[in-house]
Amino acid sequence: MKITICFSLVLSLLFSTYSNGQPLSKADTELFGKIDKLLATVYKSNETGATALISRKGTVIYKKALGMANLELNVPMQIDHVFRIGSISKQFTAVAILQLLEKGKLDLQDDIKKFIPDYPTHGYTITVEQLLNHTSGIKSYTSMNEWDDQVRRKDFTPAALIDYFKNQPMDFAPGSKWDYNNSGYVLLGYIIEKVSGKNYPDYIVENIFKPLGMTNSYYGDHIPLIKNRVSGYEPAKDGVTNTDFLSMTQPYAAGSLLSTVEDLFKWHQAVHSYKLVKKEILDKAFVSSKLVNGKSTNYGYGWFMGNLQGSATIEHGGGINGSLTNAIYLPKEDVFVTVFSNCTCKPPSEVSTKIAGLLINKPFGEHKEITLTGVDLNKYTGVYENENGEQRIIRNDSNKLTSQRGGGTLYKIKPYAKNKYFFENSMSLLEFTEDANGIITGHKFSAGTEPETYWKKTNKSIAAPKEIQVNEKILNSYVGEYELQPKFIITITNEGNRLFAQATGQEIFELFATTETEWFLKVIDAKVEFVKDETGKVLKLILYQGGQKMDGKKIK
Repeated sequence: MKITICFSLVLSLLFSTYSNGQPLSKADTELFGKIDKLLATVYKSNETGATALISRKGTVIYKKALGMANLELNVPMQIDHVFRIGSISKQFTAVAILQLLEKGKLDLQDDIKKFIPDYPTHGYTITVEQLLNHTSGIKSYTSMNEWDDQVRRKDFTPAALIDYFKNQPMDFAPGSKWDYNNSGYVLLGYIIEKVSGKNYPDYIVENIFKPLGMTNSYYGDHIPLIKNRVSGYEPAKDGVTNTDFLSMTQPYAAGSLLSTVEDLFKWHQAVHSYKLVKKEILDKAFVSSKLVNGKSTNYGYGWFMGNLQGSATIEHGGGINGSLTNAIYLPKEDVFVTVFSNCTCKPPSEVSTKIAGLLINKPFGEHKEITLTGVDLNKYTGVYENENGEQRIIRNDSNKLTSQRGGGTLYKIKPYAKNKYFFENSMSLLEFTEDANGIITGHKFSAGTEPETYWKKTNKSIAAPKEIQVNEKILNSYVGEYELQPKFIITITNEGNRLFAQATGQEIFELFATTETEWFLKVIDAKVEFVKDETGKVLKLILYQGGQKMDGKKIK
């Protein structure tokens, strides 16, 4: 085992020191040192691990494996290890649909009833394109309350999986909103089968994996032996545990593929050199779709459209039991970064975004706080709203500004230039705008690769909720565990007649009552409502946060 570990370290050093067989320049040596440090901070040698690959101008310049592929067997990660890639699978499904479009076998404006005649569309026309860009309004099966631990263990045929969610009510009229939707991509996989005459796994293997030489990519299945497949983990109270079982028949065309970072680079190269679909068709995948009201969704077909400090990005991440993945491409600079992690406890999105920033000389986290003189910080304070009506509150706390977005954490923000602030321990930036008289009118906000948004300053004020006391018997009735999503639990405890809430893997926060059943948090903008039956038995809680309403069934 020691020999294996040493060999792995030698490989890592080799990849960090040479690019395409040539000695590194001084600039790249410094760059790769920073990337090594970024990755090593998150993915430690004796913990769950990751693989990373970076290309520039079409050439791989860096690849590295970190941490452990299997904790129980003490197997270190290797660069050719195979991961579940989760929703990055959607790119493959989208390209398969565009291949069929190119062959004239379907049209993006086709009504889905053309392929699934008995699908209940509630009087609407739902198009293939609306499945691709998440504007169909169909209920995503992964957000259904019924999608519990027992259901996730069941095998489904594609038709049976569609039957499982098809009678759910629509979330909104097709084209009127954007909402990330796994059901839409399940339907796309089924359409591929109906049109091509092949099952989805066979279609992807024969039309994508084999032609591109993606020899370490597979359709996810627990049964076959797959060389170099990593073990998957998830966070637990005392560290990590093996991930829960999920039948891979369920993610299907929305998230069931397996791959390596090297194979994903082959895919990336093939896509952007138009080897699979001709340019005039494939380029549609990289255009942000618009809603019927003209608003941009920042999503094409299987890819998000983002912005990294002024540089356009084409990107997507994946999250599935035991694995988190992320891939970012900056077309103007021709830079590609992908990171795979084998634990849902260590998201790669932030580290991959920071790496991309380093590569284009727009690093995150290197802003230096300056001292402001002669500036009245109170001119910045107030309630700001974006075009969706979401709020951000800027406060002056002891001559320091804080920012709190509706449903978000309270952040300290620090100045680095006139009217420009960075968020402590975050990649977010905020720039205040002012009129000719120096009156603050709003602010521009950017975070990672999210598109910049504008928040207008309002005259609104937020009054602090009035707290009341609730008796101990009622407090004790709320104590227990509430499941919001699979493996995401809010635990309610009563300590000294004070109620506390703790979500899986997060800090514990005190709750404060405004009524017997309605409670709020002071550290974040969130509310909790307890729901009882006619006998007074507590059935569930409802979490209101970030403009969303989430039910949590009481399970213990």
